[in-house]
Amino acid sequence: MATPTRALARVATPSFAPHRARNNVRGRRAAAVAPLGASSSSSSSSSAASPSPVAVPSEYVTLARNLVDAAGAITTKYFRTPLEIDDKTDDSPVTIADRSAEAAMRAMVRANFPSHAIFGEEEGIELGDGGESEWTWVFDPIDGTKSFITGKPLWGTLVALLKDGVPVLGVLDQPVLKERWVGVRGQASTFNGAPIAVRPCASIEDAYVYSTTPLMFEGDNLAPYERVAKACKVPMYGCDCYAYGLLASGHVDAVIEADLKPYDYMALVPIVKGAGGEFTDWRGEELRWQGSAEALASGDFQGEVIATGDKRTHESALKVMAA
Repeated sequence: MATPTRALARVATPSFAPHRARNNVRGRRAAAVAPLGASSSSSSSSSAASPSPVAVPSEYVTLARNLVDAAGAITTKYFRTPLEIDDKTDDSPVTIADRSAEAAMRAMVRANFPSHAIFGEEEGIELGDGGESEWTWVFDPIDGTKSFITGKPLWGTLVALLKDGVPVLGVLDQPVLKERWVGVRGQASTFNGAPIAVRPCASIEDAYVYSTTPLMFEGDNLAPYERVAKACKVPMYGCDCYAYGLLASGHVDAVIEADLKPYDYMALVPIVKGAGGEFTDWRGEELRWQGSAEALASGDFQGEVIATGDKRTHESALKVMAA
């Protein structure tokens, strides 16, 4: 429970259905996939419209590492053990591991930086002291709960820090495999402490492309995805957040997904960009979120994303999707 001085603004579960949920209400819809240059705010690459650099205090990076350590101590205790699985309103699963890990991370942020806001998949938005949200922590304690409950170690804990809505720090932690990706704006991303880099790929036709499941594409999202899946070298499925780590480490060429919420991807943006990659929505626009309950309730957030290792792949994929 938050202290009395903290402003709470939680959103009912139906308003922001859990990640990988299949529903027809998303963020900015893929029908808005536009030809490159069609919007003054669009960019064919994530670097072209990057906001001014933001220095991330070292104590925030330390806290991010401590957060995923704490979450991992909880989630690994429950992994591949008998669990009671609850279904949310959209039938997606949640366990005591998800809830306990998020509760632990929330408590650590409140104890260390009470003026910071918190947004988590399980408990919604909690503003900082005095209603502050300049710095906002975004959690997904178990990204890939279906993988978690079926014993597949390709789920991960995601922790992001936003500065005025822009993701400037991200951690992807897989505690079973003991693998960790860290991205900090202005620094090279790392994998288990060693610098990493994406690999070159001349176009979408040469790309190995991951998505969590083909079932995440429907309605206005389906046709753009089908075009890019047909155009790429090999479409692949089933890694949740882990695919973005593989991308940042130079093992795959693109990740294209839809029907996401900010907690599904904000942590991954600094990791991919810090490894030299591109990460935007399907219009080629920078990913940001101001962290308001109203934005979630109204669906005013970017729900369709594309991450690539090579700018050329990014540009060609966006063209194919907008065709």
